[in-house]
Amino acid sequence: MKVTGTCHCGAITIEGEADPEKVTICHCTDCQTGTGSAFRVSVPIPGSQFKMKGTPTNYLKTTADSGNPRVQAFCGQCGSPIYSTAPGEGQQAMYIVRVGILKERDQLAPKRQNWFRSARSWVTGLDSIHKNQKQA
Repeated sequence: MKVTGTCHCGAITIEGEADPEKVTICHCTDCQTGTGSAFRVSVPIPGSQFKMKGTPTNYLKTTADSGNPRVQAFCGQCGSPIYSTAPGEGQQAMYIVRVGILKERDQLAPKRQNWFRSARSWVTGLDSIHKNQKQA
């Protein structure tokens, strides 16, 4: 499916083709730290189908939980996470795009969870927590 997205301030926009069946939640401690939350939701977009306007700031994480180096790209103005990828860019790259920046995020429900051994114990009990329709 075609996806489009933007960082919070609009300095970076992306578009591409994503497979909704490949949306993943990652519970690794790197993703927890990188999001300031309990997990990260991402979808892969092949480099040949990924287009971006604007230039992100890159951070090279050399000791990811997987053992592989990962480039973490984010907006240098507003800090929105945009994607991660292997070092080096181009048509052969796979961009792991952050679902939260995509306009189609409601259509991109996660299909799997990785690094669940690092999941916060309360993640599976969210249904029991009181819900407000907007900030109370």
